[in-house]
This record gives sequence, structure tokens and C-alpha cells, in this order.
Amino acid sequence: MSLFDSTRAFEKLNSQEDGKIMAENWMLFFSTFLIGVSIAAPVGPIGILCIRRTLAHGKLVGFLSGMGAATADTVYGAIAAFGITIVTNSLVENTFWLRILGGCFLLYLGIKTFLEKPADHAAKATQSGYLSAYLSTFFLTITNPMTILAFIAIFTGPILAHNSAWPLVLVAGIFTGSAFWWLSLSFGVGLLRDRLTTNHMTWINRISGSIIIIFSLKTLFSL
Repeated sequence: MSLFDSTRAFEKLNSQEDGKIMAENWMLFFSTFLIGVSIAAPVGPIGILCIRRTLAHGKLVGFLSGMGAATADTVYGAIAAFGITIVTNSLVENTFWLRILGGCFLLYLGIKTFLEKPADHAAKATQSGYLSAYLSTFFLTITNPMTILAFIAIFTGPILAHNSAWPLVLVAGIFTGSAFWWLSLSFGVGLLRDRLTTNHMTWINRISGSIIIIFSLKTLFSL
């Protein structure tokens, strides 16, 4: 075999290997995209809060509330994906205090939601309001370190392809999936806003606040 033929064969082999890695990365991205959706989708206190804020303040506030949770999920996903065991162990060891902080803050939000008087139209949020919506749900989600154990369990399964890029692809998939869910939820719920009266919003506030309070008490009493 000539040197030219050997070079072409080598290039073909590299091309096939690159194509295989790319296919694995896309498969991993799609799989973790679904994981991101499935982790964000269950209607817990964050979902109730996002729905209520969307109805009260508009789609953007609801979406930013969801993105706070998506960012926290991505942080935990990155910790699990890159195997940062020191951070993981520290979070798990301080679960008690983190859950107390999260439970108390959730209780405050529940009472605030229950007592809040609805407006006749969606309120116009300021930049500080947008930041508050984002940071509050980020804090609530990041104070639940048990989430990282779920990610570790998922990431050790056969779903993952081990190549040099997989942690980055994995984190991107989780964030994109979670963001897609919160975008869909906030804009879907936002379409209902004009059909609701002030009386409807009063009951939505009371029901949402009650559910959030129940979640907070469940968190605190489970300690």
C-alpha cells in the first residue's frame, strides 16, 4: 500500500470515528434533554409558584421563575456530571440546615401568596422584580441537595456515552430540557390570563398559597 493510500485510509477512519462521537453526543443530548424536562415537569411548589406568578404578573415573570429552578438543576447536574465529590458530600452533610432554610422561605412565599390581593390585569414587573422572581426559585431549588443524588443515580446508568465531551453535552441537555418546559408552561398558562376575573385570581392565590404552605410544612416536619 502506498503512503497516499495509507493516508486516505487513516483520514477515513478518523472521519468515521468523529461521526460516531458526534452521533453519541446528539443521542446523549436528546436523552438528557428529556431528563431535564422530566425533572422540571412534576407540579411541586416551584411549578405552583411559576403558574401563580404567570397569572399575576405575566409570562416573562413566570418564565424567569422557572429559569431560576432550571439554573439550580443545571448546577446540581454539573456537580454530578463532573464528579465534584467534595461539593456533593458537603451538600449532603448539610441537608438538614439547607432544608430548614428552604422550608422556611417556602412557608413565607406560601403565606405571601395566600394573602396577596389580585390586580385586574397583569402587573408590570420592574427589573428588580424580574431578578427577585429568578433568585427566589433558584434559592428554593438549590436548598434541596437531594436533587443531586437523583442526578448521580441517572448519570451512572447505561444512558451515558463516555467520551471527552459528554459532561458538557449532558449539562447542556439538562438545561435546555428544563428551560423548554418552563417556557412552555409560562406561555401556555399566560394565554389563560385574560379569561380570568379578579374573583378567579383571588381563589387561585388562596389555593396556590395553601398548596405551597402544605409543601413547606411537609418539608419542615419531615426533618
